[in-house]
Amino acid sequence: MRGYILSIWSVLDPVYFRFTRLTYLLDIHNSNNIFRVRLTRYKGKDVTLSDGTIIRKNDILVKIHLHNVRLLTEMRTVKTDIVRARMIYQSVRRSLPGIERYIGNHERSSHIKGIIGITSLNKACSRLGFDVEDISHPIYKWMKWATFLPIMFLSSTVSNKGRSLLKESPSYLFMSKEKLTRLYGN
Repeated sequence: MRGYILSIWSVLDPVYFRFTRLTYLLDIHNSNNIFRVRLTRYKGKDVTLSDGTIIRKNDILVKIHLHNVRLLTEMRTVKTDIVRARMIYQSVRRSLPGIERYIGNHERSSHIKGIIGITSLNKACSRLGFDVEDISHPIYKWMKWATFLPIMFLSSTVSNKGRSLLKESPSYLFMSKEKLTRLYGN
C-alpha cells in the first residue's frame, strides 16, 4: 500500500512543486540537497531567536521544504525509525551549507533575515542550530498537522501508528542568516 501511495505522490509532486513556487538548489558543492526553497515574507507574531535576532512581520526569510518524496523513496528499505531519523538528520546537516550559499549568492541577500521551516520532526532540530517555536494560530497548526499525517504514516515503521501520529505537533523552525553562516558557511 505504501508503495502505491508513494508512486501517486511522486506523480503529484511536480504539480505541488510548481504551485508552491519552490526552487531546487543548484549547488555545485552538493547536488543531493534535500531542500527546496522559496523566499517568503513572515506573517506570524514577532519571534526572538536564541542569538538575539528578532523576526518581525514582513521580514524576508527563505522558506525551506524537505523533498519528502525523495526522502521517503530513499528510506523505503530502512527497517527502523531510529535509522530513518538518522538519515533525515544527516541529509539536513549535509544540505544546510547549500542553503547558506543560496542566501549568500541571492540578489536580495542583504534583505534576507534567516530561514524558516515547519516540521513535526523537531526533536533533533536544536542540535542542527534551529530555534523551535510553537505555531500559535490553532487553525493553521491543525491544517499543518493534517497535511503532515500522510508523511508521518509513510515514514513510520511503528506498529501502533495511531497513537504516535496523533501526538506529533508541527512547529516552526527558525535560524538567523548570521547563525546559518557561522554554523554552515565556509
